[in-house]
Amino acid sequence: MLKKIRNQFALLCGLTILVMMAFCPNTASSSTEAAAPATNDPSNYSQRATYGIERLQSWYLQDTGLYQKPTDWWNSANAITVLVDYSRATHSTQYLSTVANTFGKASKAYGVVNFSNDSNDDEGWWALAWIDAYDLTKTPGYLAMAQTIFADMTTQWDTTTCGGGVWWSKDLKHSAYKNAVTNELFLEIAASLANRVTDRTRKAEYLSWAQKEWKWFSASGMINSDNLVNDGLNATNPAACTSNKQATWTYNQGVVLGGLAELYKADHDASLLSKAETMADATMTKMVTATGVLEEPRGGGPDLPQFKGIFLRNLVRLNRVATRTKYKTFADTNAESIWRNDQGANYQFGDQWQGPFDSGDGTRQTSALDALIAAVEMQ
Repeated sequence: MLKKIRNQFALLCGLTILVMMAFCPNTASSSTEAAAPATNDPSNYSQRATYGIERLQSWYLQDTGLYQKPTDWWNSANAITVLVDYSRATHSTQYLSTVANTFGKASKAYGVVNFSNDSNDDEGWWALAWIDAYDLTKTPGYLAMAQTIFADMTTQWDTTTCGGGVWWSKDLKHSAYKNAVTNELFLEIAASLANRVTDRTRKAEYLSWAQKEWKWFSASGMINSDNLVNDGLNATNPAACTSNKQATWTYNQGVVLGGLAELYKADHDASLLSKAETMADATMTKMVTATGVLEEPRGGGPDLPQFKGIFLRNLVRLNRVATRTKYKTFADTNAESIWRNDQGANYQFGDQWQGPFDSGDGTRQTSALDALIAAVEMQ
């Protein structure tokens, strides 16, 4: 009888432990894998993104609408984009008030007006954030702000150096540079606006800008023989600029995909998707570890942790108009590696997606969340 009671007690304890493991994840542990949902359940990516978003918001500053340092101005724009994408992917409205708060408070942060400052690429990230927010909420003010920002960016188009393109900075005395990301952002914003405004004249104007940008960009020399985008142009001879052959940062491989996807939706030129697929394939095969995890070139400073997520985010944009199984596989591979190998305490994610975890902040978290949300969106 005593042995029978002991066996029943052991069985009861075992069942209790299983129930606790299923419903009480240990968020304080530096290794959360024991409490993680089973990997073969597609809803896992959504739950993992939820844990990550909750951690991201612990760095949010309600009074400014931005995120704690070292997350900077343009990184906060990407964090807002992540909140919007998460809301769309999970059908959540929890963070829409946060998006509205940032729209109201951050527009004049650091002395800027309407999210526009001396860095044309910085303001471009905010334009994309508000276009994304408009798509989700249909709030007219968000789209109007993106149009205001883009109007400012068009003043930076210049044909006297390199035959066209937008300057990286308005401070030409110290930063006269035509680079990839600023012009990729210009392309994506212009095409996105062409797809969203209803006025025919404005629609045609935006489409014209997008087509002009892509014609210039594709012939600029920044896309190298590996179908990867170098950082920018050497303008020693302004009449004959050449690629500066600087690093092929992952975000430069990403933003162009979003731009081409939007331009395709606007003018239905199938060659744009073919080019985008070629460039995406180059990144997924040449900028990865041996296990297929996206990897950044060395260097890049404090902004480097932001870049990889931007590639995954724009791979989703491309996948919406040109669905490929290989894009889903790539998103899954990276999301799994982040969860398994690059996770610290309380669902913080680090810089190296293949591991090990280094440290957590809003920038690293946003980038990793781009990958987790990509896996949700491609299910």
